[in-house]
Amino acid sequence: MERNTVDIITLGCSKNLVDSEKLIRQLELNGYKVTHDSDNPRGAIAVINTCGFIGDAKEESINMILEFCRAKEEGRLKKLYVMGCLSERYLKELQVEIPQVDKFYGKFNWNELLADLGKTYHPECAIERKLTTPAHYAYLKISEGCDRHCAYCAIPIITGRHRSRPMEEILDEVRMLTAQGVKEFQVIAQELTYYGIDLYKKQMLPELIDRMAKLPGVKWIRLHYAYPAKFPKELFRVMRENKNVCRYMDIALQHISDNMLQRMQRHVTKKETYELIEQFRSEVPGIHLRTTLMVGFPGETEQDFEELKEFVRHARFDRMGAFAYSEEEGTYSARNYKDDVPEEVKQRRLDELMAIQQEISGELSRKKIGTETEIVIDRTEGDYYVGRTEFDSPEVDPEVLVKREGIQLETGEFYRVKIDGADDFDLYASLI
Repeated sequence: MERNTVDIITLGCSKNLVDSEKLIRQLELNGYKVTHDSDNPRGAIAVINTCGFIGDAKEESINMILEFCRAKEEGRLKKLYVMGCLSERYLKELQVEIPQVDKFYGKFNWNELLADLGKTYHPECAIERKLTTPAHYAYLKISEGCDRHCAYCAIPIITGRHRSRPMEEILDEVRMLTAQGVKEFQVIAQELTYYGIDLYKKQMLPELIDRMAKLPGVKWIRLHYAYPAKFPKELFRVMRENKNVCRYMDIALQHISDNMLQRMQRHVTKKETYELIEQFRSEVPGIHLRTTLMVGFPGETEQDFEELKEFVRHARFDRMGAFAYSEEEGTYSARNYKDDVPEEVKQRRLDELMAIQQEISGELSRKKIGTETEIVIDRTEGDYYVGRTEFDSPEVDPEVLVKREGIQLETGEFYRVKIDGADDFDLYASLI
């Protein structure tokens, strides 16, 4: 056990990761040595940043807490603290059920941990953080919370109402990060397109991205977690006119049948969704769309599912994830609907949908063979340099593999390559 060392474990999404990075910076300012997601945690203090979004994530968070509780009982750990979405949502229950934890914090009061350690929070360094990603890219959180209240979603229960960060503060953070060598920004929020409505009384995402794109040192900007209803169309122009705004949009659509969209309280129709996708592709030629879809929502009929399959075949998403509905307590659907689609039906629909998408993804990847593109190198692995194109977000999207033999490439640098081959998951390329 190493005194004055803190091990931080982050579970869940990249928005949690940003919070962990800010906490690491504050702890370092107070003289601590900090490790993040260490395979061999040895600090006297551990902080677990939890996820509370869906059943699997909650289970993973609980298991991680219990693992560290055992370390504490065995004398390998002195203090254990828990923060994040799970403890925001179940604070009272967790305090009773897992008393070995020294203190639980919610999602927004983690800075109180410093006072509890007898240390000082440095507000003048509030936007500073210690990056846990490779040095050339960072996640940039522009807001917290969500006002959408989709029937199945627990996020508004956990995070509360949408709160945009002031634009100047975000741009200052981008300037600070580019000065440290960051070239690529993954712009994230629970719901991007709502940005600015609370502070400026209108959707300000297009202006924010336009201003970001004009800052020196910003090579790539990629947008995550948009919402289809009342999409800010001005963003199309911003993406067209700024070459460093990646032609990439992560927009969770969830379903296509009007029956399901209405029951899910998505405030968008089938017709509007089809039109939005057409508009993306006509206004931003070459754009790659990533989406998430849900099967097995209460009341989903075979007809609804057939519409969804047809939609996936028609839309030909470049990237697509899907998951089966799981009931979350406190949500509108948990209170008002019966979870009436059997688990085996949910699984069959999920498998069918992903099989259709896998075929589409394979076709789209093979079409790239023979083309030239720019990639950034993230790391080396075995015989390959591993990179990504502007159409690929870290962790979730395909990668581009370049044989290391006879060439020297630098991590974090950009190179022109020719795509020579493709498999179900990755592209293979050679340096031009």
